[in-house]
This record gives sequence, structure tokens and C-alpha cells, in this order.
Amino acid sequence: MTPVGDLDAAASLADPLRRDLYEYVASSRQAVSRDQAASAFGISRQVAAYHLDRLADDGLLDVEFRRLSGRRGPGAGRPSKLYRRSSRVVDVTIPPRRYELAARILLDAVRREGSASALAEVAREAGREIGRRGLDQALADSGYEPIREGEEIRFRNCPFHTLVTQDRRVTCAMNLALVEGMVDASGADLVPVLAPEDGYCCVRLRPRDQEASRPRI
Repeated sequence: MTPVGDLDAAASLADPLRRDLYEYVASSRQAVSRDQAASAFGISRQVAAYHLDRLADDGLLDVEFRRLSGRRGPGAGRPSKLYRRSSRVVDVTIPPRRYELAARILLDAVRREGSASALAEVAREAGREIGRRGLDQALADSGYEPIREGEEIRFRNCPFHTLVTQDRRVTCAMNLALVEGMVDASGADLVPVLAPEDGYCCVRLRPRDQEASRPRI
């Protein structure tokens, strides 16, 4: 199958129901079945399947097959088709702009010139500016997709994901400084820390008292 271009992939979300289904799957921490999607929106399983498969064909969702009952062997039934958000990045601007290319060039220049500390300070200042609107709003507007897990706030999305492959160290440092600025401006009693884990941004937020009590090596 010929890969769908960014413009066509974005156009797939023009349908209101399909866009709602995409957002439902994207916000779920677990892969979503057709039955779950149909129940969430009060539509038939066939309609849900059609739109979910269209999103998968357009590269916006990934597909996996798994038995939800956990049973194995004869009588366990067929595996269910499940959907989760794709890691694909869709970037559409009209007329075309190449901001990602510019970011890659700037990141490369920072790495070569050894000015990562200057980049962190600029990112921290930008975070303070964004954080004036409140931490929750700042994080959401910046694309971090924050979720609370226990006492921590973790981010389901990294806004700079495509830059990580070029230089993870510098990109994560920029990420941390940006969030530090947001927290400073908002006055939240939280501490941004680097704690990379698959499926999440490298930065997370911990309560200040919890982080202060951690042993230092």
C-alpha cells in the first residue's frame, strides 16, 4: 500500500465522528477495541470499525491483535483487533513551511558550538512566558498531554519527538528547561525531573516534598 501523505492523513480527520474516534483512542492509555469505541459513542460496531480502519490505513492509528479474555488454546476465541495512536507525526502547513528542518539545523548548531546551556536558559525563559497562563493550560497548549499517575504528572507526548533521534541529550535538556520555566511561572509546588520511559516524554513532574526526600547519590 502506498503511504498516505500528511495532507491526506490530516484530511481524514475532517469527518467529525472520525476525529472524535481518533481523539478517544489517542487519549486512552490502553489499546481500544471496536466494541469499546462503538459503546463510547453510541454507534454500531460496523461504523466504528469502518472509521477506525480508515484511520489505521491513513497511518494515524496502529493496529494489534490480542485476546482480551487472556485465554489461550482451543475455545479461546479469535483475537480482537485493537487500535492505539500511531507514533507518526503529521505536519501540514499551506503554503509548505519547513519548521522541523529549521529546528534540526538549529539543534545541530547548538551541539557543534557547545552552547547547550544557552539553549536551556532560552527554553526556560520561554517556559516562564507560557506558564503565566497556568500550568495545566501551558502543558496542554504545548502538546505534552499531561496525565496524573499517583502523585506524579507524566506526559504522554513529547512535542519535540522528531528531534530526539538527532540528539536525545540536548533535546531532553531543552524539554526539562522549558517545563521548569512553566512550573516557575505558575508557582506550582512541583519539581520537573528527567525520567525517560518508553511511551512517555522524558520529563515528569513530582511533588516537591517527595523529590526532596529522595536519597542523593
